[in-house]
Amino acid sequence: MKLLFHSKECTKRCTILLFLGIITFSAIAKTAPTIGGVVRARYEIQTTNGRNRFAIRNSRIWIKGSLMPKLSYFVSTDLCDQGQFQFLDAYGKFDVGNGMTIQAGQFRIPFGVDPFRGPGNYIFADRSFIGRDIDNIRADGVQVSYMFQQDIPAVITLGVFSPNTITDQNHWSKTLHYALKAEVPIGLFKITGGLQTIKPDAVRVNMADACVSFSNGGLTAEAEYILEHYVNNPFPDCHSYNLWFDYGIPLEKTIFNKLSFQARFDASTSHSNGTVTNGSLSEDHPNRKRLTIGSTLGYAEKPVKYEIQLNYQKYFYNKGYAAPDGRNDKIVAELIVLF
Repeated sequence: MKLLFHSKECTKRCTILLFLGIITFSAIAKTAPTIGGVVRARYEIQTTNGRNRFAIRNSRIWIKGSLMPKLSYFVSTDLCDQGQFQFLDAYGKFDVGNGMTIQAGQFRIPFGVDPFRGPGNYIFADRSFIGRDIDNIRADGVQVSYMFQQDIPAVITLGVFSPNTITDQNHWSKTLHYALKAEVPIGLFKITGGLQTIKPDAVRVNMADACVSFSNGGLTAEAEYILEHYVNNPFPDCHSYNLWFDYGIPLEKTIFNKLSFQARFDASTSHSNGTVTNGSLSEDHPNRKRLTIGSTLGYAEKPVKYEIQLNYQKYFYNKGYAAPDGRNDKIVAELIVLF
């Protein structure tokens, strides 16, 4: 007999009940929550072999609000991440005062820049290698953030997390994940740096991140680099970087009010997720490079944002590597609706 308590169907039901419970409690407390979401529908075709597909890339919904002046909450789930249900975030945040906040629950580890962009704010149809493969980590834990009350509002965040995945929380361990992130705005630039140490299996993995972002008028540009070191050298260090720019042109407001053009070059050397297979670390992602060019036609004016995005992706692999479907040269067209 199938035990529904451990099934995905039970997880979906529990998530729906959680959302309804938050809405009900908020109504009783007379503090209406904010409900939002994003839908990304896409078509993509590989130019190397003509294979193609339609997909619902995301159907994400979230609820956020406050139960009292200094206590807020956030819950999000993806009802269809390429056909899969994903329970993503659930945390409470307490504003201690004097620039300090404490956040506890399930959320993204504070490390990196591109991984923190949500599906309603992606610059390109597909995330960078850094955002999708290198540092796509959510975990259960606690973080403390402090914003300096000075002319330069720098923010420092320190987090401690369980090493288990968010789909297997009934796991005890003697190890923890740690992360430190600092953000400093300087004029038109924002400098971000971070350190992270995780132990997803028998090998501890240490990571360092550096990012420079620039924004002026219609131009936004960013360069991010991550170094990943496997303790005791069971696997070569992984170097990954992401370089991109976006230039937007305002349009006379009709059904669209902005046209933008983007270009990106991202790459990573051979990468392991840190999981031991047959006594050694496996290569989860090969040495690869990618050039992406695209254009976005959109409308953004609260409370609604929608975009039509068109990208072309050109992949570069070592000679002899046979890329799986989805990691070949391709054209991607996407409709994004954020509400």
